[in-house]
Amino acid sequence: MRHRINRIRTHPGELIKAVYMEPLNLTVTALAASLGVSRKTLSTIINERAGITLDMALRLSRAFSTTPELWLNMQQAYDLWRAENEHTDWQQVTALYVPGQEQKIS
Repeated sequence: MRHRINRIRTHPGELIKAVYMEPLNLTVTALAASLGVSRKTLSTIINERAGITLDMALRLSRAFSTTPELWLNMQQAYDLWRAENEHTDWQQVTALYVPGQEQKIS
């Protein structure tokens, strides 16, 4: 069973802005040019209207000496939190019996 996190997860765009852009005095235009993407593309991520793609994760990891997994894991955690907390349809799914997977009895 997964441990549920009640607080909203941080969107990667917020981290880019707070941890990298502001301390380094980078504008959206300057960072977009450095990443080799359009200003609009970066702006949608920074303003939390788009997520981190595989390509963007590679670009960010190169620019900030991190790993692509950092960016992808952060995006995945954010997306999963939203799906779990903003939509409830998935809670109606019932567990199915899968041969070979015996339920543990506590």
